[in-house]
Amino acid sequence: MMVDMVDPQKGDTICDPAAGTSGFLVTAGEYIHDNHPDWFHDRDFRRHFDTEMFTGIEFDATMLRIGAMNLQLHGIENPRLLARDSLSEANADIRDEFTLILANPPFKGSLDYESVESSLLQMCKTKKTELLFLALMLRMLRVGGRAAVIVPDGVLFGSSNAHKAIRQEIVDHHKLDAVISMPSGVFKPYAGVSTAVLFFTKTGSGGTDHVWFYDMEADGYSLDDRRNPVETNDIPDIVHRWKHRESEMDRKRTEKSFMVPYDEIKSNGWDLSINRYKEIEYEEVEYDPPQKIIEEIRRLDEERNKNLNVLEKLIQYGEIK
Repeated sequence: MMVDMVDPQKGDTICDPAAGTSGFLVTAGEYIHDNHPDWFHDRDFRRHFDTEMFTGIEFDATMLRIGAMNLQLHGIENPRLLARDSLSEANADIRDEFTLILANPPFKGSLDYESVESSLLQMCKTKKTELLFLALMLRMLRVGGRAAVIVPDGVLFGSSNAHKAIRQEIVDHHKLDAVISMPSGVFKPYAGVSTAVLFFTKTGSGGTDHVWFYDMEADGYSLDDRRNPVETNDIPDIVHRWKHRESEMDRKRTEKSFMVPYDEIKSNGWDLSINRYKEIEYEEVEYDPPQKIIEEIRRLDEERNKNLNVLEKLIQYGEIK
């Protein structure tokens, strides 16, 4: 879904700063093969695809080896895989380099200030990895570059100075494009935390006009530990509406998706939780007057007593044992 929405382009340089087994990079490569096979007729693009287009950063050596194998098995011959901690000084040299970032960074991690690259702390002074990774992505992107990143729900509404600072940085100084709220079961059985996907573009000069919100309720699988396939799936609708979001301006706040203007987000302390803006439509339910309900209860009691008397007589005369 995320790769479909960002629509990788021919000249993109794509990075996952928390690459793991390189699933995002593989999916981006498959997207290009499936949607733009003609690009591979160009020798320069083939060289770009095999050597420069994909960068993964991962500090776990085992994950890095699995990621390298995964990429090669999917036709990406010489990806750039860096064995380093993305948030540390060892990664400080990567700035303004990528046009597209796709990531699912670690949640609920905590680092000492001394181990974090200094420019990240200047943007967002915190020990929380989910916030530091957002600052990192803004540093790594070129102006005009875009990002799609999975974050825990707390990033959207956390009240600490660091939470507010990184949300304001993205909304006020760059361009926040979309917030997709996901149900809590999408990462089961591994984690039950509620998450969302942020889509933003690095501008350095603002640009957020309206932010598109979508309240995903189903992803095609059950939301329990089994994650069995089910019919209900919002993802096709999300991708379709994203690609035609100019028609979303007039959608009501009671719908699954709608637009929220910049000024409203600012006035709400840069809160990005969908519940802050979504409106619930209550249906009026009319009940019978109390006296009529009481009469119905009495009628049911009389009918029940008659049935009990009949049952008792049947037992008494031996017709039921």
